[in-house]
Amino acid sequence: MSDAVQGRISDQGKVLGKASPAFSSNIWKDGLYAAASWFAAAGITYFLPDVIVWGDTALFALLVAIGGAIFLTLAVVVPRTGGSRGTVVYYGPWFIAIGLWLAGWELVTAKFGWLPKPFFSPPQGLLHVYLTDWTRILICIAYTGRLWILGFTSGVIVGFAGGVALGWSKRFAYWGMPLLKLIGPVPASAWIPCAFFIFPSTLHASIFLVALASGIPVAILTAAGVGQVNKVLYDVARTLGADNRYLIFKVAIPASLPNVFVGLFMGLYYSFAVLVVAEMLGSKYGLGWYLQFNTAYSAYANVYAALVVMALICAGLVKLLFVVREQLLGWQKGIL
Repeated sequence: MSDAVQGRISDQGKVLGKASPAFSSNIWKDGLYAAASWFAAAGITYFLPDVIVWGDTALFALLVAIGGAIFLTLAVVVPRTGGSRGTVVYYGPWFIAIGLWLAGWELVTAKFGWLPKPFFSPPQGLLHVYLTDWTRILICIAYTGRLWILGFTSGVIVGFAGGVALGWSKRFAYWGMPLLKLIGPVPASAWIPCAFFIFPSTLHASIFLVALASGIPVAILTAAGVGQVNKVLYDVARTLGADNRYLIFKVAIPASLPNVFVGLFMGLYYSFAVLVVAEMLGSKYGLGWYLQFNTAYSAYANVYAALVVMALICAGLVKLLFVVREQLLGWQKGIL
């Protein structure tokens, strides 16, 4: 989050009693509305009868009610706190929307049956999956994590090194760039038959596919970043006695990092898409295998639960990548 946005957040309700869209009479209005939406979702879950009986309905209603109580407390506490309230206030409308989403989700699935079982599941159905099948889900997360780390890391390393070489050496770019442009548009999943024929095991073939999906965007954008470095920077460094090694590692690579991170973000999303497909084709465990296994048995609640886990993992990795980018590119603040 940028400094300007943080400044606007911290200014909201800074002086109690002044006109502010977020605060009224020392009450955080969004927190109050969020509490109401979450209590409504809890009441709908607990008091309205289910069309089809689902497990852990009462537990889910209790958890949602606890969430509502937390927001009700925050509605009173937040206006009396200092600058730490910024993030909570900023996401206030999202808390309201989540409560309304849970209530609507509950109505159209468990209560009215407009989205029927087994193709759709209410939120307590996902909770039941997490409580009853958590050991298998954890094992699948571990297998998927191992495959993704090996594939993504190897793909990024090869793609970054190849991108630097393509952007720096005209001779290397002469031969390498046409091949990269030829392979790049082809989806990594299209290489599945070749990968499973060439590599001795499903694991090695899956690692290659993930590496291919993550490495190509990194290579292309790294090469573009190195090629776009201002030539004046090279001239100044050479005037001060820099050799080619210094120019590559101290000038070209740092200047190309914004492009590199764009490639990393693209590679992260592509690698997750290919990861699921690769695990569906012969893996013994993994979230992709879990999706295929439960789809075959029409256990769609388990499928949705795994999709939520995958979305949270991917979002966490994206957030981590943002943090790393902010640390490495902090010098750009105020410049770009």
